[in-house]
Amino acid sequence: MATTDHSDNTLKIAVVGSGPSGFYAAEALLRADLPVQVDMLERLPTPFGLVRSGVAPDHPKLKEVIKVYDRIARNPEFRFLGNVALGEDLTVDELQANYHAIVLACGAQSDRRMGIPGEDLPGSHTATEFVGWFNGHPDYRDLAFDLDGEVAVIVGQGNVAADVCRILAKPVRELRSTDISEHALEALAQSRIREIHIVGRRGPAQARFTPRELRELGEIPDCVTLANSDDLRLGPHCETEIEDPQNGNAGKNCALFREFAANQTGDARTQVRFHFYRSPSEVLGSNRVTGLRLERNRLDGPAFAQVARPTGETTTLDCDLLFRSIGYKGVPIPGLPFDDVRGIVPNQAGRVAVNDRTVPGVYVTGWLKRGPSGVIGTNRADSVETVKHLLSDLADAPATSKPGHQGLEELLRQRRAEQVSYQQWLQIDEAEVMRGQPRGKPREKFTRVRDMLACAGRK
Repeated sequence: MATTDHSDNTLKIAVVGSGPSGFYAAEALLRADLPVQVDMLERLPTPFGLVRSGVAPDHPKLKEVIKVYDRIARNPEFRFLGNVALGEDLTVDELQANYHAIVLACGAQSDRRMGIPGEDLPGSHTATEFVGWFNGHPDYRDLAFDLDGEVAVIVGQGNVAADVCRILAKPVRELRSTDISEHALEALAQSRIREIHIVGRRGPAQARFTPRELRELGEIPDCVTLANSDDLRLGPHCETEIEDPQNGNAGKNCALFREFAANQTGDARTQVRFHFYRSPSEVLGSNRVTGLRLERNRLDGPAFAQVARPTGETTTLDCDLLFRSIGYKGVPIPGLPFDDVRGIVPNQAGRVAVNDRTVPGVYVTGWLKRGPSGVIGTNRADSVETVKHLLSDLADAPATSKPGHQGLEELLRQRRAEQVSYQQWLQIDEAEVMRGQPRGKPREKFTRVRDMLACAGRK
């Protein structure tokens, strides 16, 4: 939306990234008791980050938060610049020259690796790739997943692993009325996957599912969900963990796992089976994935600090397809410090820092600040904290004038960048909804940037 001109005392802030943390930062800035203009930069032509491309299509209620972000975007002091990439179209130094402060809200765009032999064999994928593929993210549109085999293994026991499992296991008829991308729907309709194994290095008390997500895995039509009752015998430290009222999910999850252990295979079309206390040690196969070697673990340490220790006992799971879902990590931003181990930009409560010294005018929020943890709503408090420090720092800084979006527009013109405004995004949004109507879907997403730009009138 177009912004209003103010005198030079207006704070010009650039927010990089249009996911939840970026929008919550914009909201906190626009609610400040002083004149502020917010320009939000997004490398894709479409806003909303993982709410658009990371939330599973069969969880539409989680996407309703977009209505909140839409209200923020319609503030006259807010401007969206899609299809503008930091590090490609602009540098950090150029943003600093045009804005009083920068808030980095780029999320965690990469995946953690298992670090074992065979990890990169054909048939081995990250959960991010699969989720992006079925959600129509342009980066993953042209990936191919061989669904001709019968057995898939998912390494990791969190909500993303549950999403991957659910999309693989659900009958396609359950997905046809969602916003899943048509190319994925067509491929899944031909899938021969009948067994899905979900592997975790620790025990049922440490699984990171929310009970709602876990319960859904036991409710998939024509699918039976199983667990080994021997793995559900908890030691005293695990009992301490599940009895803690602050750790309510663990007890609920263990109760669900016990229900799964009582299930019988029967004649269900698909089986989902949980494995605990197992760590991958090698992906097997010569030309492609044929199996996964697992090492048995034991838990060591006090309650809430138990770590998985290998016992030396190994087993093998034959499989045709492997997904890694063991966490995300951020990627370095040229010109800024980066913690390769934690996968975040080093910071002090949101202030970017180098060797314990803060970088003036540069801030971070969301997963790039704290690591990939929490749910969508967690980002609100996180962004409020960052903005609080930003405003405090600027209140103490000398008053200076910055060109803001006027300076940015000049740079983008010089580079012939085809930025997309929020109004142009609304054109894309309307077209997607119309594309979905003949199929009985809430929308059919554009999955290629060129098609998005053409719809926005940029090409």
